[in-house]
Amino acid sequence: MNPFEMVIGIVLIVTIGSVVRAKYGVRRDNKGNEFFAAPADNAETKALQSEIRALKDRIQVLERIATDHNRAVTLDEEIERLRDRSPS
Repeated sequence: MNPFEMVIGIVLIVTIGSVVRAKYGVRRDNKGNEFFAAPADNAETKALQSEIRALKDRIQVLERIATDHNRAVTLDEEIERLRDRSPS
């Protein structure tokens, strides 16, 4: 292998490595430290975040139902109220 082929091989390896790192979102700051970049806020990400928020709210209500023994409302009534409120 002559020196020219070796240089081409090294450039090719570095280029492939850079493409793979970019694909997985690895970035460098000004000091050369590597970190993963946050994903872009596209429509799918926003929809998933909204769904997670809704699920967290539902879990909070279910925890309140499970731990609140002093209420006069029965569990069936509370579940029916939640079903009427949910945007199915």
